[in-house]
Amino acid sequence: MSDVDERMVQVFREVLGREDVQLEDRTTAADVPGWDSLAHINIMYSLEAEFGVRFSDEQLTSFQDVGELRRFLASEAG
Repeated sequence: MSDVDERMVQVFREVLGREDVQLEDRTTAADVPGWDSLAHINIMYSLEAEFGVRFSDEQLTSFQDVGELRRFLASEAG
């Protein structure tokens, strides 16, 4: 698991309060219990803080799955 993956999983676990969260590239909100619209915003803001990036308003809701989000974070966070 890459550094980006580990950090992402930790953010998801902290925000959702679930240590059992596992993320795959194809994972979507529908696959993770507790990942609702409010949790999504909290996840995205927490990822911004963790990775030192800023999501545009459009990006906050446009990622199709965890893989697309991970690739963005990896490219932006260097």
